[in-house]
Order: sequence, then C-alpha cells, then structure tokens
Amino acid sequence: MSDQSQKAAQFRNLHVKGTPVVLYNVWDAGSAKAVADAGASAIATGSAPVAMANGFGDGQQLGLDLALANITRIVEAMDLPVSMDFEGGYSTDPAECAANFVRAIEAGAIGFNFEDQVVGGEGLHDIAEQAVRLKAAREACDASGVDAFINARTDVFLKAFAKQAPVTQDMMEEAVTRAQTYADAGADGFFAPGLMDIDMVAELCDRVALPVNIIALPGAPSNADLAGAGVARISYGPVPYKQMIAWISAKAKAVFDGN
Repeated sequence: MSDQSQKAAQFRNLHVKGTPVVLYNVWDAGSAKAVADAGASAIATGSAPVAMANGFGDGQQLGLDLALANITRIVEAMDLPVSMDFEGGYSTDPAECAANFVRAIEAGAIGFNFEDQVVGGEGLHDIAEQAVRLKAAREACDASGVDAFINARTDVFLKAFAKQAPVTQDMMEEAVTRAQTYADAGADGFFAPGLMDIDMVAELCDRVALPVNIIALPGAPSNADLAGAGVARISYGPVPYKQMIAWISAKAKAVFDGN
C-alpha cells in the first residue's frame, strides 16, 4: 500500500459517529503546519480561506491550477492526511469533473468536500444531476488506486442560514433524500453546513447512514454536544482565517494609529 493510500485509510477511519474528527481548516502550508503542531489528526483546507488568502473570492474564483499547487505545498509540508475543499469540482461536466478529481489526487489529496450548490449561480443542482457527477468522481478516485474520502456537501441548510431564515422540516427531508442519493452514488460522508439546531443535527445523524459533518460556525452547538448528537466530523470552515485576519487587522491599525 502506498503512503497516500495509507493516509486515505487513516483519514477514513477517523470518521466515527459520536467520536468526531475535528478539522481546524487551513489555507496554506504555514497554517497547516501550525494546526498540525497543535495536535491535529488530519488537515483540511477550506475553499473560502484558500481563496481569500490568495486575493480571490470564494466560489472557484481561485483557478484550479493555483488550488492544486496550494494543496501540493500543504501535502509536501507534513505527514498528516490532507483533505481538500474541492467546491463544485471546477466543472459541471461529469467527465471533466472526474478528471479534476484525479488531478487533485495526483497533487496528494486523500479526501474532498464536493458541494451541490450551483457555483457562481443560484440554488442547488438537481439531485439526479449531482449524483451523476458524484458517481463519476467516485469512479475516477477508485480507478486512481487511492480510496479518497468524498464528503458530499449539501447547501440546503446553509442557504437558509445565510438568509437568517428558519430551518424547516421540508429542508430536513430534502437533506435526507440528498444524503441517501449521494450515498448510493458513492459518497463517504455527508456535510450539512448551516445546520445549528442540536435536535435537528441529532435527527440528521439518526436518519443518515453516512458519517455527518457539521461546521462549527459562531453560535453552533459545542463540540461535545455535536458528538453527543452523533456527528462524525466537525470542521471550522472560514472561521480560523477570519479570526486571524481580524487579529492582524487590529494589530496593524494599532501600529498605524501610533498605539
């Protein structure tokens, strides 16, 4: 078994319902080394911080070549498994999307977030269409010889969170349907960013066979409560980067103000 395959297996085994792997999302090799030194068991990028750290906005505005060069540097800087936030796979075409996954594996990634929102557009992809792309990505990963962990993300709840709208039971039903469909297409995990209510988190974990990933946004339940609800993966998304930027901005302002 190759070193990359061993890391893929190591990463997969970290996803245990009720004993979640905690991923403090990074954006470059320096932040990855800091998180690794702090005791992380795995490293994961966040698409927003990676883009912002390079002067771009989120939503695949950072070019694929730059994104892959960044993941390569992170992988080369450490011994831990490295998962990549791959947004929408940089293509709506299943074959091209699959080819992009292979390029990311060749860059050293052993896991991916793969989202169902229409990047640069509105709403979510049709469930069946997203499943076709997911299946193509799964088959491409398998053919590469690396059993990469594909974390299928739905933005059903995040869209409501962004609008400060309540989460409804209809949203829950759609999320469960998407999770089941994505599992059938080859997903290994289910990412539901924006879901904050602990009872609904527990319901999702109970109804979905895949390991569930929740993001620790401000106001989210504690990691202990998420673990108790059955969550298998907790990530931090853009929060660490934004906190770091707020800190450095305040420090710089104090210098320029003469304090």
